[in-house]
Amino acid sequence: MRWGSRRVCWHYVFLWLAVYCSIALFNLARLASAADARPNILFFFADDWGRHAGVYARVDANHGINDIIRTPTIDRVASQGVVFRNAFVNAPSCTPCRSSLLSGQYFWRTGRGAVLHAAVWDSAIPVYSLLLKDTGYQLGKSYKVWSPGTPADAPYGKQQYAFERAGRKFNRFSQEVTQLVAAGTPREQAKDKLLSEVRENFGQFLAQRDPNKPFCYWFGPTNTHRKWVRGSGKALWDLNPDDLQGKLPPFLPDVAEVREDITDYFGEAMALDAALAVLIQSLRDQGLYENTLIVISGDHGAPGFPHGKCNLYDFGTRVPLIIAGPKVVPGRVVDDFASLPDLAPTFLEAGGCEIPAVMTAKSLWPVLLSDAQGQVDPNRTWVLTGRERHVSQARADFLPYPQRCLRTAKYAFITNFHPERMPLGDLHRLESDTPPSFDEIENSTYVTLPDEDAGLTKAWLVTHRNDSQWKPYFDHAYGKRPREELFDLEKDPHQMHNVAALPEYATVLAELRSQLLNELQRSGDPRMIDDGKYYETPPLAGPFKQ
Repeated sequence: MRWGSRRVCWHYVFLWLAVYCSIALFNLARLASAADARPNILFFFADDWGRHAGVYARVDANHGINDIIRTPTIDRVASQGVVFRNAFVNAPSCTPCRSSLLSGQYFWRTGRGAVLHAAVWDSAIPVYSLLLKDTGYQLGKSYKVWSPGTPADAPYGKQQYAFERAGRKFNRFSQEVTQLVAAGTPREQAKDKLLSEVRENFGQFLAQRDPNKPFCYWFGPTNTHRKWVRGSGKALWDLNPDDLQGKLPPFLPDVAEVREDITDYFGEAMALDAALAVLIQSLRDQGLYENTLIVISGDHGAPGFPHGKCNLYDFGTRVPLIIAGPKVVPGRVVDDFASLPDLAPTFLEAGGCEIPAVMTAKSLWPVLLSDAQGQVDPNRTWVLTGRERHVSQARADFLPYPQRCLRTAKYAFITNFHPERMPLGDLHRLESDTPPSFDEIENSTYVTLPDEDAGLTKAWLVTHRNDSQWKPYFDHAYGKRPREELFDLEKDPHQMHNVAALPEYATVLAELRSQLLNELQRSGDPRMIDDGKYYETPPLAGPFKQ
């Protein structure tokens, strides 16, 4: 009888173990299934591409120059997702912007990642890309992620996730297509040849990926970075510079050369749109589109134009941000202020990953899941932007031009910590007996005013600096700036008239100054310590040692 009881006992033990194992296996399968269901992420991040797409002509009351650009793929993604009206970079310079974006922190918290030249990545700083990888995401990238800097693409796993075997010619889009056309290739076939490179690079990544794991792919084209072929906007994309007459913002001379330069830049942006179409079709062909979060943006404003790249005015810091994909409530335009570092916690939350406490940015995921238009999150009413240095030798003694800006819906408040310095670099050779020629200025960034990229607009404006009609444009763009700048955006959307000294703005000025400085102190900005000597001496000031 006792042996029978034992047999009964063991029967229940084995039964219990079988049930337990079944439950455990079920839970493991469920967890694996949940991991598989996490969205893929396609991050489309273009170098030097400002807020220029057809959709922004439709969502803005004053369409301005965006009237002439055609971006059907970007516009289609926008209709299927969320368009941010008020998205800004944290720094309008390549490496600092990307350091802040990848880390989800203000650029001034990224050590030597806060500068362009001599940037060195601190591997102790958590970044969304490697955190996603650690939780099962597969990483891939084509073209530019974090650059210039050492090690190359360090916050994205260095170069081990690069898929560029088909080449990098897309980054010279207008140059390559122009050469093919000159050699007899029909224009549209020449474009397709460049786009096939995009398709093949992405295809190589998709072919080698584990289909049971989600992926995070960074597409970082640089063709919107200087320089592009003069006249290519019209020759390759049928953009007519004359259509911009009377539409240029007031900081740009409304002359034929500048209008042509803008349309050539827009042509490169239209090439971006064509590349996005290729990527999306590749996703559709493999049945991946429905479960892919698509995020579209750029790292700062237009290069080689006044108010653009390396400036804290909107033309330099305000960028496109369009997000569509699984769980994102579509067809919305929101007014919430977003800073690109917010994308790091957004990607982590979308991927079901824990967000490190060190990240100063806040996830946009709640905004994306909402069905509201306009202002969704009542706390998203401002952003901070800033910079320390761009080109290392822009000023004597390798000095930076430190700035910080608080941008709200109504005002832009800028502090220029060293107004005695030249904001876009010294006037190299301009006051000498041998000033640089038009050709030198158009083709060499370093010849003068080095914090603005070389290009047609810069060359035209600098060589017309002594013409009484255009001298005010030159002085406004390149001259010294006061310690504080305040712009009333309802009256002055292009930030042309500084009202900081006007008595009627004294209260607003004091409030914004206090808010800005408090946030800089709270976030540990080294600029607030000992007059920012951290940025004024090596290794962050030159001459640099890599």
